[in-house]
Amino acid sequence: MPTVDKASVREQLESLKGQYERLCAEGQLGAEGRALFQALLTLIEVVVAAFMEKRTPKTSRNSGLPPSQTAKEAQPPTRAGTQGKGPQPDTPHPPNARTIETVALAPVATCAGCGEDLRSTATVEHERRTRIDIIFEKTLEHVDAEIKHCPHCQAQTKGAFPQGLAGPEQYGPGIKADVLNRLVAQMLSLKRVQQSVTTLIGRALSEATVLKYVMQLHHALEAWEQSAIQQLLAQPALHVDETAMRVDRKNHWVHVYAAGDITLKRLHPKRGGEAIEAINIIPPYEGYIIHDCWASYLAYNHCAHGLCGAHLLRELAYVVESNGYRWAAQLKRLLQDTCAQVAERKEQCLTNAEYKRLRKRYRTILTQGAKELPPVPPKPKGKRGRTAKSDAHNLWERLQRHEQAVLLFTRSPDVPFTNNRAERDLRMTKVKQKVAGCFRTRQYAEAYCRISSYLQTMARRGYNPFLAIQMALSGAIYEEGGE
Repeated sequence: MPTVDKASVREQLESLKGQYERLCAEGQLGAEGRALFQALLTLIEVVVAAFMEKRTPKTSRNSGLPPSQTAKEAQPPTRAGTQGKGPQPDTPHPPNARTIETVALAPVATCAGCGEDLRSTATVEHERRTRIDIIFEKTLEHVDAEIKHCPHCQAQTKGAFPQGLAGPEQYGPGIKADVLNRLVAQMLSLKRVQQSVTTLIGRALSEATVLKYVMQLHHALEAWEQSAIQQLLAQPALHVDETAMRVDRKNHWVHVYAAGDITLKRLHPKRGGEAIEAINIIPPYEGYIIHDCWASYLAYNHCAHGLCGAHLLRELAYVVESNGYRWAAQLKRLLQDTCAQVAERKEQCLTNAEYKRLRKRYRTILTQGAKELPPVPPKPKGKRGRTAKSDAHNLWERLQRHEQAVLLFTRSPDVPFTNNRAERDLRMTKVKQKVAGCFRTRQYAEAYCRISSYLQTMARRGYNPFLAIQMALSGAIYEEGGE
């Protein structure tokens, strides 16, 4: 199929409009002719706008589509050095991990040049090279309880076993933490977790045993979750988002609430207001809510709303690519420049005078956009529902209606420009679903949400998942300031 030159189509349309205006000014068109040509030009503008949008593919760069649903040739190339994170700070080691460090000496006996004996010569300096390796070690702790017969009453008495040894054989906290780390933090499937543990300890764990460990940790974190909710309600700004997850062959939704170093994910069969009311975090919350303009969030008027600037920039990029509207390009540049300006400020916000100038420029661009957009055709009589509009027109209306929410990041230092925090916290949920396919029952899906929320929170506090799991199972999280 031949390609369409969008610029030439726009130029020809503007040329036709110019000829029409010239003929009207010269009086060469009557009233009926002007009305007819005006209606035809309006129709052509609407058709061209819709056609341009259909011809422009949506990618992760100009829409909300994830990179996994974008063709590789449409993804921007990765710049060198953008993926590296550099040296990471040391994190606490779990109590059952030990480091054996040895130092060996490579002596110099003779000179490499002349062969002189150097054994009695003093050493000037040392050059060190290090080999780092790991050795897996399985420990077997046997406890033999004495059994004795009383010579007086002939009763049999058995010694008391330590707590945690309820049967002939039990797995220790290290195995539990390793299994849960692989299943939740490393997102392996049940079968691969069983295979990897068998490789390490030479014993096969049943699926029921692994799932029992999951529920044990899930119940151990119940008090932590309630504490996390109270901490979220005290935060000045709250990042919220949601994503779909398959549970028992049905679509469910994972709702995330993130602020500070706390991440909390909750599962619900619904996405909108019913789920928000059931989770009951936003209804009592009185701070700023950062989201992607989902209507269910906007229904809560007692909160201040901030819209994700990253979403808006992608949508503006799509409008520029599809129709080449000047207002979209100008507004995109304005938001980008303002974001950079706010980021450089120590106060992380604009002054009142600067905000007024920004708002004036913002409204001027939208006013110009109203003239640049084609008019919306009237809805035919008898047709129900809302009038269909182009993506550009819908975006323009959203930017005009939610001006204060779009520019909120310039007024409050607690409100960032984007909602990337919530999206990053949800990203691994999609990876888990891609690996596991789906969750068989809702209780294990809820357990995953709670455990992964805890691990993400503890990771921001400097704890590796293995140690965080051991702390939760032993109750030491509250002793370490986990509340």
